[in-house]
Order: sequence, then C-alpha cells, then structure tokens
Amino acid sequence: MVQDIDIADLKRITELVYTKYGYDFRNYAMSSFKRRMLRILELKNLNVESLLKKINEQPAFINEFLDELTVNVTEMFRDPGFWRIIRDEIIPGILLNHKQFKIWHAGCSSGEEVLSMAILLKEMGIESDVTLYATDLDVNILEKAKQGVYPAKNMELNEKNYVRFEGKKSLKEYYREENGKAIFHRELLQNVTFRKHDLVKGEIFNKFDLILCRNVMIYFNQTLQNEVLKKFHESLFKYGYLAIGSKESLIWCDIANRFLVVNNEEKVYKKIKD
Repeated sequence: MVQDIDIADLKRITELVYTKYGYDFRNYAMSSFKRRMLRILELKNLNVESLLKKINEQPAFINEFLDELTVNVTEMFRDPGFWRIIRDEIIPGILLNHKQFKIWHAGCSSGEEVLSMAILLKEMGIESDVTLYATDLDVNILEKAKQGVYPAKNMELNEKNYVRFEGKKSLKEYYREENGKAIFHRELLQNVTFRKHDLVKGEIFNKFDLILCRNVMIYFNQTLQNEVLKKFHESLFKYGYLAIGSKESLIWCDIANRFLVVNNEEKVYKKIKD
C-alpha cells in the first residue's frame, strides 16, 4: 500500500513535469492533485523516487502519466436541464445574430460532450452551419474522442440522459453495437476539429460564440482559474456565451463584471464587455 505523499514531493513532481515536458500542474488544486498522485503510485506500483526517475528517464511514460492524471469521467447529455437550455435558449440567441457560428469544447476528455452537441445540432437541423473545436491536454484521450466508440454498457445511462433532455429520437439511432461497443456514426463528427491544447499554457487560437468548459476548473486553484477564465473571455466574441460546471463560478474572478449571468443554476454566462 502506498504511503502518504507530502507537499514537498508533489512540488518535486510538478516541477519536473513542467521543466522537462512543459505541462504545468503547479497551480492545480493540491487536494485533488494529491489524490491522483497517490492513485498513480498505487496503480504503477511505484514510490515517489521511482516515479520521478521514470518521468525523467522515460519520455514515453508522460502520456501514461497524463492519462491517469487528467479527469476522464464523463457521460452524454450530462445534466439534461443544461442541454435543454443550450438548445432552447442559448443557440437561438446566437442564431439571432448569425447563421454560422463556432463552439469550443475545452477539456473535451473522451468526447461524450462533443457527441451530445453534435446530436443536438443535428436535431435542430443546423449541424452544417456550426464548427466545433474539441481540445484536451491528453493526446491519448483525444484519440478516443476522435473515434466516437464507447462501451455499450455506458449507453443505458446515456440514453436516460437523452430522454430527460427530450431528444427527438432514441440515442440508438446514432450508433451501432458491435462486440460490446457502441460505435457512433462518423458523420456526427465531420464538423469537429480535434486538437491538443493546454488550458494553462496554451495560446488563444480562435474566436467563439459558445465555449463549454464544464467540471474542469474545479481541479485548478483560484489563481489558475482566474487566468483560464481571462483566456475564455478573450476567446469569445462580444455577446458570446460561456458554460462552466455546476460547482464552478465566475462571481469572484477578475472579469466577472464583463459577463452577464444567463442561468445561475446551469452556470451559463454571456460576455457583455470586451
């Protein structure tokens, strides 16, 4: 069983990962970072010193490390009430100003949220007018997102969410089952650009009408949350929308007064000032 890990060891790990590979976890919320480090040590049967040695001497290991470190628990149409607001209020608001627009899924993980959006847009009949960008730090998880293939056993929960979202069909119409896998139709992802992007250090790469970054910033400390929210503000067109996780907030951050609260319960905000 892995022993406890102290702050000094966590700092040694984050400094090494930053200096050697450029991934910056130094401003992650320490409690959740510690839990994930303990999990990695246990899974890989390592102690702190052997983990540091592996990171330093085996560059290929960094992708395994990122896989375990980044949060990849997600589902389709998670929080169905949120998705109804996106369909019934937010997208119609965007369409008042322009027919074609861009959406950024920041921290897209294994892609269930991206597929949910693709299905939503298809059911609105506007899928060809919208460009989706899906980004994540972890290249392995991005590959999974590109494939659109998930365990068939996950579909029961996804279908329940879809029914509560009040979708037009059955989710089964969007995938086929094969060897215990749900394989989603390729055309759903034809307007999606997948790319590696680091929310901590990454540059602003486009302007968007809607940004979704849900349940990612809870793993950052307040300093880092503030910096990431500034990037999102800069990445939005004026009157564009930002959606964050139900346990996250904009109220305390430096740019709070540049956003209007659209829906406090579902944490949707509208940019009103540059």
